[in-house]
Amino acid sequence: MKATRATHIHCTGANDVKLVADAYGDPDHPAVLLLHGGGQNRHSWGGTASKLAKAGFYAVSADMRGHGDSGWDPFGEYGMGVLRGDVEAWCDALGRPALVGASMGGMAGLWTEGQRAMEGLPSAARALVLVDIAHRSEPEGVQRIVDFMTSRPEGFASLEEAADAVAEYLPHRTRPTNLDGLRRNLREGDDGRFRWHWDPAFMDTRKRPRITAAINDNAEYARALRLPVLLVRGRMSDVVSEEAAREFLTLAPHAEFVDVRDAHHMVAGDRNDAFTEPVVEFLSRVLQP
Repeated sequence: MKATRATHIHCTGANDVKLVADAYGDPDHPAVLLLHGGGQNRHSWGGTASKLAKAGFYAVSADMRGHGDSGWDPFGEYGMGVLRGDVEAWCDALGRPALVGASMGGMAGLWTEGQRAMEGLPSAARALVLVDIAHRSEPEGVQRIVDFMTSRPEGFASLEEAADAVAEYLPHRTRPTNLDGLRRNLREGDDGRFRWHWDPAFMDTRKRPRITAAINDNAEYARALRLPVLLVRGRMSDVVSEEAAREFLTLAPHAEFVDVRDAHHMVAGDRNDAFTEPVVEFLSRVLQP
């Protein structure tokens, strides 16, 4: 089957940051907004966007602020307040899409929809898929991510060196021989070294407590959700525990749940087909006219 060609689109988020995305499929079809996790970019979804388009959706995979080709915040702001502004900007531009968010992207969706419900505002999205993120996260798993993201501020001398670091961080994955995919997650500086494709201000240590607060103790937002919700957990995740998933389903009893076997925190990257299939099934059902 021929691969679906992407169209480059953009909108303006909070603090006038330009946000960019790749769009797949017919814009007249129901829209699905894909938001990646911290430190990733719009290419992190594997073939999910293309598969969604083939299933009859208009799939928009966006670079979040400070990541990939989206703009860096002029004030170094990457908290949930500005992320909510970005989510609302995309939802306005796409006409109330379904929102599929992994980790940070999912938390931005949870905050946006939970706060809007508590403020008496209608949902910005038509449905919410939370990918290995819930109302609370395991501190050890979060710290492992932070340690990896902040471990090499000097960058890498080559793509091979970066691939070695990723292989050490993700030992359950086979180290790729073709590094073209990895290149899209790095930017080459004037010094010839490769650094991760995100704004260093995103991990400013002075704002680290705010990041921690954003991923813990958000039961009030989960409890407030009224739109259709699917929680997708990686069964081997060290970020969302089984206990936290059960708690979330108690807080949002209308939510559905999928536990993806042999997947860690980055579910779409670990088991893309096993992740995409239930998401397509859920969205096909809840987005019916």
